[in-house]
Amino acid sequence: MIGKALYVRLEAKPGKEDAVAAFLKGAAALVEQEPGTVSWYALQMTPTTFGIFDTFNDEEGRDAHLSGAVAAALMEKASDLLAAEPTIDGIDVLSAKLH
Repeated sequence: MIGKALYVRLEAKPGKEDAVAAFLKGAAALVEQEPGTVSWYALQMTPTTFGIFDTFNDEEGRDAHLSGAVAAALMEKASDLLAAEPTIDGIDVLSAKLH
């Protein structure tokens, strides 16, 4: 049962919006390699505001994701692409509908 989630808010530097969108689209392939990540969504809320929402069955899956390839790649590129440090919120999922 899905019980944990993350919401990561990203604010692109001016002129880096397309690069952030491309990074997020490409990150899906990395997430496919994470057995503990149940679902993963890359989001764009405004022209410069992006997000990641992902879900996990347990804390171990969430922790593995936070120390995984996507997180490492994001932190490596953050100073070039982002106007500020990503905001990462751990969330407890109370209920979900998957299909």
